[in-house]
Amino acid sequence: MEPGAAELYDQALLGILQHVGNVQDFLRVLFGFLYRKTDFYRLLRQPSDRMGFPPGAAQALVLQVFRTFEHMARQDDDKRSKELEEKLRREDAAATEQEPEPAAGVGPAGPAHAPGRQGAGQQEAELPEADVGADVGAAEAPREPPAPPRGQEQFQRNPDSYNGAVRENYTWSQDYTDLELKVPVPRHVVKGRQVSVALGSSSIRVAVLEQSGERVLMEGKFTHKVNTEGSVWSLEPGKCILVSLNKAGEYWWSAVLEGEEPIDIDQINKERSMATVDEEEHAVLDRLTFDYHQKLQGKPQSHELTRQQQIGP
Repeated sequence: MEPGAAELYDQALLGILQHVGNVQDFLRVLFGFLYRKTDFYRLLRQPSDRMGFPPGAAQALVLQVFRTFEHMARQDDDKRSKELEEKLRREDAAATEQEPEPAAGVGPAGPAHAPGRQGAGQQEAELPEADVGADVGAAEAPREPPAPPRGQEQFQRNPDSYNGAVRENYTWSQDYTDLELKVPVPRHVVKGRQVSVALGSSSIRVAVLEQSGERVLMEGKFTHKVNTEGSVWSLEPGKCILVSLNKAGEYWWSAVLEGEEPIDIDQINKERSMATVDEEEHAVLDRLTFDYHQKLQGKPQSHELTRQQQIGP
């Protein structure tokens, strides 16, 4: 199989996984198919046998494929670990550069003190050290929070920005038909009446109500229209306002609001889940599945059956 060819079947396999709900049953479906529709479990016992595998060969084949992808997964883990170590190293280096150097001339040396006042002199000498320490602490610049992710590769690792982006005051993600926005709110915002969300087909305004008045968290015009009837919002108390937008058209958005930095939609995952496939496309997939099963069994496929029906008995 050519590299990347397996991704062509991701939609169909994802539909099966979503239907059965867990990996164990998904594997049972796959191996059940091999059992019912192929000679995968048939053993070659006689030289005259033409179907099946030698004893142990099928199991070795499964193990070989498993180990291939296990090796790929370990490589991915190593890559992520190295990237994290490199990121921490850069942050430590940046923090070290920001630390101020000790003030010159500060030390235990000082003017001589008369005998009998050595203890008092020591106390006097220690006081400037304490003051200097306070000055150094005051001079130390507060560490700035890490910069938000910028590249699409980083966005794709976060479910909240998958196929979307992280912006200054919210994050967004999307699939073929919907968008999801998460707008962080202060911890004291725990009830719906503390929130104001004005949602139109072409614009949005999200604010929180405080004692001093309304504080706008997000406002602007959409880059494309949305269906307000299929769009809803909810509050996760003390965390965020979750806004689910139903797209008016089935296409990928490069930005939510006008004037924002667009994402590169060529770098996102454009595969569609089975839930977004309409009845006509479902029919095509069903026909392809039927034809595949018929071919494995040496039976006529759908176009051949149609031709036979047209010709008649």
